[in-house]
Amino acid sequence: MTFFPGSLCLLLELERSNQPTAWPRGKKYELESQPNPAEQRIKLIMSAGLALVHVYSRLANEVVDQTELEKALLSDQARQIIPNMPLWEFYFRELFSFSPQQIISFVFISGICVKYIFFDSVKDAGSTLASPTRTVAPSEDQCSRPGTDRRTITITSASSSEATLEEAPPARQRRFTVGDDDEVEEDFREVIQPCMLDREVQTDDESEVKRTEAPTTSFRRSLESCVNLLKTKKSGISELTDAEILLLVHSKRISAHKLEEELGDLVRAVKIRRLLVSSSLANTEALCDLPYENYDYSKVSGMCCENVIGYLPVPVGVAGPLLLDNKSYHVPLATTEGCLVASVNRGCRAITMSGGARSHVYADGMTRGPVVTMPSAVGACEVMEWITGDGYQRVAEAFNRTSRFARLQSITPKIAGRNLYIRFKATTGDAMGMNMLCKGTESALHAIQEQFPEMEIIALSGNYCMDKKPSALNWIDGRGKSVVCEAVITADVLRNILKTTVADLPDLNMRKNLIGSAMAGSIGGFNAHASNMVSAIFLATGQDIAQNVVSSNCITLMEATGDDLQDLLVSVTMPSIEVGTVGGGTSLPPQAASLQMLGVEGSSLLRAGTNAETLARVICGTVLAGELSLLSALAAGHLVQSHLKHNRSKVDISARSNPTSPTHTRAGSLQTTASLIPQCGNSR
Repeated sequence: MTFFPGSLCLLLELERSNQPTAWPRGKKYELESQPNPAEQRIKLIMSAGLALVHVYSRLANEVVDQTELEKALLSDQARQIIPNMPLWEFYFRELFSFSPQQIISFVFISGICVKYIFFDSVKDAGSTLASPTRTVAPSEDQCSRPGTDRRTITITSASSSEATLEEAPPARQRRFTVGDDDEVEEDFREVIQPCMLDREVQTDDESEVKRTEAPTTSFRRSLESCVNLLKTKKSGISELTDAEILLLVHSKRISAHKLEEELGDLVRAVKIRRLLVSSSLANTEALCDLPYENYDYSKVSGMCCENVIGYLPVPVGVAGPLLLDNKSYHVPLATTEGCLVASVNRGCRAITMSGGARSHVYADGMTRGPVVTMPSAVGACEVMEWITGDGYQRVAEAFNRTSRFARLQSITPKIAGRNLYIRFKATTGDAMGMNMLCKGTESALHAIQEQFPEMEIIALSGNYCMDKKPSALNWIDGRGKSVVCEAVITADVLRNILKTTVADLPDLNMRKNLIGSAMAGSIGGFNAHASNMVSAIFLATGQDIAQNVVSSNCITLMEATGDDLQDLLVSVTMPSIEVGTVGGGTSLPPQAASLQMLGVEGSSLLRAGTNAETLARVICGTVLAGELSLLSALAAGHLVQSHLKHNRSKVDISARSNPTSPTHTRAGSLQTTASLIPQCGNSR
């Protein structure tokens, strides 16, 4: 009854010990379910015992009924079960008279024993199971920098909690030089082709690592063969390995910045560029924690970034709901500053509980300020008078014909000797608008040149814009969206949520944000931390983060209000918020998701510019919430305590400062950064 299940179980165990990857199971399962050789031998002995019991039971079943057996045992012929037949002959016949079950069982047991004894390396398997050992060694194709030791690290672990490291002597150092073609070809055969390591961005376990398999084919073609393949076959580059493409890049046959164009495979282009960069770094593992897979580079190439080697995951928090203009918003904030999202969230709660905030976009216009020159200062004055007088309409028509959305609003010229600085200001719909302004400005300048052929265009941008630099001009005249937002915070909310009173906040705001910033000579910096909220929303929604410089211009004002002056009237005025909901980084899927959260993705179907204006109002309202919360924390003396709670790193950086210190992985094994030189590339 138990013999056949036992034999089948033994068969499966022996098969699995020699083919651990034959079953479609995960690596963790394989490591945990490896059979122990001692256990296998016990099972073999037990199966043999079962076989003996089975044989004896078969013999007993062939005996005559119990009554006759008892009579035979009590008689003189007790040794003969069957009359007229010796006992030995009876057992001999019964032993060799096989039924189909016995034949199948005998074949199973014999085959397993022969395979286990003569064909399986049981001793090696047993030693591996008793003491798991993993050897990490750079392949012969791997490239190392001069002076970098290539080591083989053997990791032996008797249990998940104990491990030892055995280091082999360093191998011969190799180096790579770029010279003549022959030198490139000869040296490149010794270049490290590191295996790609890409840590998953979203995993349940921080130690989960995804590693692409090392190439199974070695580099064989010469440089001349690779070049001929490129010239003779249109799709020849797709037949080359990563190592061969790297050879072509090093020999200047392919430009590194044109890998996407040459390969047609965006992910592979990024992977090869990572190999190229890693081989020239002092720390060849530097790119290991920079992910590159599982990303749509088609939305990046030619639009957002060049020479791509990966992407940078940034935590995104949410603050809100923020009740703004009778509508609730959940605001995405991408930041690595602890306590910021919590602080803004508290401000949003205070505003919402007090009835919400109100906002208004009171001006809209992106600017571009080229510099032109005339032979004389008088000539520059003549140009200035013409473009602001009789020639304005002609210049505006030339500007407006370059775009469906860009519409010139004003021209503001300034004279500096024979130099003329012209500030063009125009609406740009739902786009931030710098590309529109550049095209429109260039067309307008050509129209001016038709009237003044002697005018020379020095630069399309003469720093009279002013773009991405602090300036009084943007603070006074505005740039992008000019927004104001205000709210009345009730006394109960001040006391229960913000832990302060109306008597403290206006005085603190005046002494800190107004007088303090004036003492520092600030331009547009009359606030507590407006740039925190602006930068976080810019990152989350795909804005040009460098424009945070101008967009963070803000003045925060507070005063007591209400019948008994126990409520607080707080407002922020931001004259130069430069944002858009189309173009640039707004088309990237994660950033587009943040815009969808706010209901402003893409171009507005109602009126061009509505979505961008809404985004600017949300930014201004979020700044209001952040200012209110931070100033309340300062007034109550809670700033230090909150930052100690939310803004202190709990990561042990001692291991990071010591690159050779081992770190445990989820599987219980050990990884040593010095043993993986380098781990950030892969050749196909």
